Amino acid sequence: MRILVTGGCGFIGSALVLHLVQELGHEVLTLDALTYAANPISLMPLKGDNRHRFAEADICDHEKVSGLFAEFRPEAVMHLAAESHVDRSITGPGAFIRTNVVGTQVMLESARAYYNTLQGPERDAFRFLHVSTDEVYGSLPPGAFFTEDSRYDPRSPYSASKAASDHLARAWHETYGLPVLVTNCSNNYGPRHFPEKLIPLMILNALDGKDLPVYGDGQNERDWIHVEDHARGLVAVLEKGRIGETYLLGGRSVRNNLEVVKTLCAIFDRLRPEAGPHERLIKFVTDRPGHDRRYAIDPSKAEAEVGYKPSRTFEQALEDTVRWYLDNESWWRPIREGRYSGERLGLSAE
Repeated sequence: MRILVTGGCGFIGSALVLHLVQELGHEVLTLDALTYAANPISLMPLKGDNRHRFAEADICDHEKVSGLFAEFRPEAVMHLAAESHVDRSITGPGAFIRTNVVGTQVMLESARAYYNTLQGPERDAFRFLHVSTDEVYGSLPPGAFFTEDSRYDPRSPYSASKAASDHLARAWHETYGLPVLVTNCSNNYGPRHFPEKLIPLMILNALDGKDLPVYGDGQNERDWIHVEDHARGLVAVLEKGRIGETYLLGGRSVRNNLEVVKTLCAIFDRLRPEAGPHERLIKFVTDRPGHDRRYAIDPSKAEAEVGYKPSRTFEQALEDTVRWYLDNESWWRPIREGRYSGERLGLSAE
């Protein structure tokens, strides 16, 4: 297949692109604006691979995006490009509205115009997969789980912008007949995660002997899915999902933030005992505004309909993640020290 992936230099996007090209043999065009959280180094394994092409572009640029549709002629779109950090959305919501709402509208309109040029089997096969988050559903009471029928109740500028993009994707299906699929995922973790997020931040702070800051009392619960499991789940939905449907992808691994950090500390105590005990580095800090108490996903629909199933236990995969950061300092050190410039590093640019 020819697949257009937006946000393919990001954390989840790069895992997806590598899976599509290296493991499944698809031809992929990665579209990415190379904002601060995008790292082209993540796609270096594809350097020289003629199945992968790269276009530096803003998804809000309708002319550029439409041109890429016409040139590449994708059989499917997997739309992951988004601003995604809650703290940044609180201090600067405008970028989230622009990218997540306006950018999604541009992608949908460009896809619709292109879809209307297709005929026969090409038209029947085309799919637009919109990738979203469980944060659009708001906060859960103890013991409850999100399902595809959960009510939208976003609490932050980030989750509100993603909720708006979900509604747009469904509206373009209902109004214009665009063959849309929507996924909502739980918190991702794994290799190549930008170090402002909880797990990579804790890993790198522990390596440097710095404080491990935990919001509030640390009891905020999240469901964790390994990024490579998520990538496989997205492909399963693209290939087997019913048009117009939503699928929730989770890891069946609900942990509170303090548990996650303490698990990381125990891993570091085993791998770097000379620097322990690492729990002494934990510091509780003022909670952020609108911090939802619990997210947890019931992925039963995806498991039953498309064969999705998480393949890893959280604790073992978390240790594998720590080991990846220990072995790949060349990936994260330039970011950590502010030396990362976003150069393309040999990607085949349009």
